[in-house]
Amino acid sequence: MKRNAKLATAVAAAAAVVTGGILVAGPATAGADGGRTPAIQSTTQTSMMNGQQHSYRHGGEGTEVGDGNGPCSLTGTAAITAPSGTLSAAQKSTLAHMAEEEKLAHDLYTAFAARYDAPVFDRIAAAETRHLDAVRTLLDRYDVNDPTAGKAAGDFADATVQATYDRLLKQGTGSVDGALRAGLTFETDDIAALTKARSGLDAPDVEQVYANLLAASRMHQAAFDHWLDR
Repeated sequence: MKRNAKLATAVAAAAAVVTGGILVAGPATAGADGGRTPAIQSTTQTSMMNGQQHSYRHGGEGTEVGDGNGPCSLTGTAAITAPSGTLSAAQKSTLAHMAEEEKLAHDLYTAFAARYDAPVFDRIAAAETRHLDAVRTLLDRYDVNDPTAGKAAGDFADATVQATYDRLLKQGTGSVDGALRAGLTFETDDIAALTKARSGLDAPDVEQVYANLLAASRMHQAAFDHWLDR
């Protein structure tokens, strides 16, 4: 009951990110531990944002919340349907930082996936690849230098991001629970960063991407919680 309550709360929070968004709960499916986890059916929800109509794909057929496959995930550059706007110098810097954050998540979860037999890491790492592609599209649109270009896995331009990656990687090296808690820490911090980044935006396409990233981070957070409770 504790696990399902956490998941239900996270799903509701993620749905609230997209105006008019709807999550469709499918039939409960049995988890590996015999528990029952509500599935998320594949739907496309149209919503209004900044006077523009946008479509979001929610989950996938047979997707479980605990798998780390969250709703509102960007499915590629074509999914950025909102028009461009204007960004201040500070907002451009934040956008560049978001690219490093998405790369950090991808590299961290890929490293954990190679170490532990927990599919949540592989699945969320794949989502982070799509998220980074979307952010890179915005970097190109707004003529912002991509700090992740040419960087190897685990290598970052920003010293603070590098230190965060090294700390979380070390935290997750000792045990799978440590890795899950490292993922939970990152997603919690990412939610706070994305919430702050959305304030004062006058760029509908950036708002669209940030809203999707925020929804996905909330689902990833719920997925790590789910695995820690197994």
